[in-house]
Amino acid sequence: MKRVFIIAVAAALAAAAWASPPQYEYEGQWGTPGIANGQFLYPTRLALNPARTLYVTDWKNHRVQYFTATGSFLGKWGSAGSGNGEFHQPTGLEVAPNGNIYVADQLNHRLQYFTSAGSFLGKWGSNGTGAGQFEQPVGLAIASTGRVYVADTGNHRVQYFTSTGSFLGSWGSAGSRNGEFTAPFSAEFAANGNLYVADFGNHRVQYFTSAGSFLGKWGSYGVGPGQFRGPDHVAIWKGIVYVSEWDNSRVQYFTLTGSYLGAFGGPGTGNGRFQTPNGVELTSDGKRLYVADGVNCRVQYFKQVNPTVAPASLGEIKALFR
Repeated sequence: MKRVFIIAVAAALAAAAWASPPQYEYEGQWGTPGIANGQFLYPTRLALNPARTLYVTDWKNHRVQYFTATGSFLGKWGSAGSGNGEFHQPTGLEVAPNGNIYVADQLNHRLQYFTSAGSFLGKWGSNGTGAGQFEQPVGLAIASTGRVYVADTGNHRVQYFTSTGSFLGSWGSAGSRNGEFTAPFSAEFAANGNLYVADFGNHRVQYFTSAGSFLGKWGSYGVGPGQFRGPDHVAIWKGIVYVSEWDNSRVQYFTLTGSYLGAFGGPGTGNGRFQTPNGVELTSDGKRLYVADGVNCRVQYFKQVNPTVAPASLGEIKALFR
């Protein structure tokens, strides 16, 4: 009888997981339109390293800037061009496990990678449809193994590589069926090793194994909860998937299988409002969430106001009855 009760409690707790999902409150911001240090011309993506240095791709300024956690300017690198360390509208941005910074150099159709202070280390890619070539890559993700996954936007596929650019595989083609894409804009790994892709033109999120086997999807065109108008970027924290949207100018968040948990933002220029948010990033404890607020040329950050309790395991529940 006790075993039946334990199982019933476990099932109830599992069903109640994220019954009180986190909520976010505006905390601060930095950035104005311009070319000076700490100014932006359309910030696109964000990435935090373990020291909580925040890196930002500054799209129309053709550079990467980096800041303290509350926006004090620390440094920058890059300028317009196609040479090493130069960019033509950088977008995707990730910190590798070894601390190196990878950047999707969109209109140069390549990836570049750097030290944490911006010293050039290497690059790969050229314009085309072949293995290892790109058509305006916009997003990237890095696995715990160091493998680099690239949302090859114009080729409607995901490609993946070693950390130095040796081609390993790809999947996807133009279309709206499972495993097909219309302009994938970003990718992000969950802790379980599955890869989530913002399928921008199909107004949905799809997720896959690390080798590209289709696992699931959610989303359709619209403005309601769980619908999208141009999902642009995906970030994941402790089993919650955060999705920024261009045309709805908001951030929605979901369980790993797409159940709606909440949203914040909306069109505007005031605190906590967005115009084409392009990137989302969270601290490792989830207590602060950053958004690249594109047309508003700023970074905004939010604090979690009711911490989430993760579901208890069956083992933890059994321990209560010993």
